[in-house]
Amino acid sequence: MDPEGKLAVEERSGRKKIDDKSSSNAQGKMSEALLCSRLCTMHGSKDSKHWMFVSVVLNVIFALVLIFRKDTGFSTLSLENSFKVVPRKSVDLENKLICEDNESPDRQKVYKDNLSYGGANFGECYSYFADENCLNIASDRIINLDHGDPTMFAAYWHAVGGASTTVILGWQRMSYFANKQLFWFVEQELEREIRSLHKVVGNAVTEGRHIVIGTGSTQLFQAALYALAPPDRSKPASVVSASPFYSSYPLITDYLKSEIYRWAGDAMSFQPQSPNDAYIELVTSPNNPDGTTRHPVVNGTGPVVYDLAYYWPHYTPIIAAADHDLMLFTVSKSTGHAGTRIGWAIVKDVEVAKRMAKFVELNTIGVSQDAQIRATHILRTVVNAYAQKGSSPYALDRREGLDRNKLFHYGYSVMEYRWRQLQAAVSGGDRFSVPHFPPEFCSFFGEMITPHPAFAWLRCNKESDCHGVLKAEGILTRSGLHFGANSEYVRVSMLDQHSSFNIFLNRMKALSSVEVRTALVTQ
Repeated sequence: MDPEGKLAVEERSGRKKIDDKSSSNAQGKMSEALLCSRLCTMHGSKDSKHWMFVSVVLNVIFALVLIFRKDTGFSTLSLENSFKVVPRKSVDLENKLICEDNESPDRQKVYKDNLSYGGANFGECYSYFADENCLNIASDRIINLDHGDPTMFAAYWHAVGGASTTVILGWQRMSYFANKQLFWFVEQELEREIRSLHKVVGNAVTEGRHIVIGTGSTQLFQAALYALAPPDRSKPASVVSASPFYSSYPLITDYLKSEIYRWAGDAMSFQPQSPNDAYIELVTSPNNPDGTTRHPVVNGTGPVVYDLAYYWPHYTPIIAAADHDLMLFTVSKSTGHAGTRIGWAIVKDVEVAKRMAKFVELNTIGVSQDAQIRATHILRTVVNAYAQKGSSPYALDRREGLDRNKLFHYGYSVMEYRWRQLQAAVSGGDRFSVPHFPPEFCSFFGEMITPHPAFAWLRCNKESDCHGVLKAEGILTRSGLHFGANSEYVRVSMLDQHSSFNIFLNRMKALSSVEVRTALVTQ
């Protein structure tokens, strides 16, 4: 067939698809219109009637899209500047590949994005699946628990469906400016949802405080150092944190080799040389990596940055609303949306908040509005689920199992299960040990609960290189050396997908039953 003949067949095929538009959704109609536009553009020089046909079809389709949105009950969320974001009421699973997670304690379904563009498929299974269809779990795969990627939450959000789905039209959110207020890049709806979330959970004071949004809490940590370090000193301010500290603190602090601050190590051994010796103390509570509750330890008057990324009821009892000068939070560990890259700082001093906002402005010219809008819907979904249940405490009803409507109940159930299983796995011998935490009263649940940290601070009791021992068995962890501790410890993420975590449990059971006869080797 000659090129003209092929084009004619392709054109007729495109027209046939458009004639069937009554059975397609709005997105399908727009795709067909684009296909027709492409075909007619290629062939328009041969037949000018095609242009008229395209014009008529596009206008009809545009009208149908508007009618479709109205008649199918799409809800709208009004934001600043009269823009609208359209959240879908149900998730379109046409482009999702559903996989049964047979190893899950609650037999949840997990999925992968099966995205395509220009004929190329970008979907891929999680690493523990043996085939491209996400059907067979590979028990011999390497399990990467080095990082804290919170993929365990995927099952919850898949069950929630489209309540948190956001659609942003191409002409929306094009300006640099999200509002006309002091912090011009902060979406006001997101700020309101952040305040509502903290009010529901009761884990932080927000009244009379300023909210600064950042690209994850990592950027806000850098912004806090920039805002708090005195700029006109002869030497940089010392940045310290008690060991074991978050492994990224030293790397982030010294990455730019700043002349206004520098990493100075373990806060337990730091002593200001004089009352004027500038320092900034970092307090992570619950702590990453060991899950303990932390308080400042330096005997001085320097500013303190509280990293409260894990101060949520699925990880630890909510004792009281945190009331500090500068507190950092993130959606990564609260809702599991690490890829959205949204964090927030709650700041008491407006001048400190302004300097932090200035850093964000200079660093990235604000924060993605698209990401902020998605975070708004995510947090609103969480808040609304609890608003339907009245006010706190939100009791744990263990007869219900995993509550698929309430995020923190779901997270608590999963974390409780995982910690119970891990503690049982290592109890088969004395080769490994993990922390045990005493129960405390949680105001959110209204009862005594045991902490279930996002990471297990695991110790090898008979071998000095714990990271090497686990790596040899296909388990990747992060050595205690990165946290200012020794190599007998490793940090293990408790946040991975269910199947991956259960493979880890089976391997730990096998390792724990092996008697180690070799003497302890010192490095």
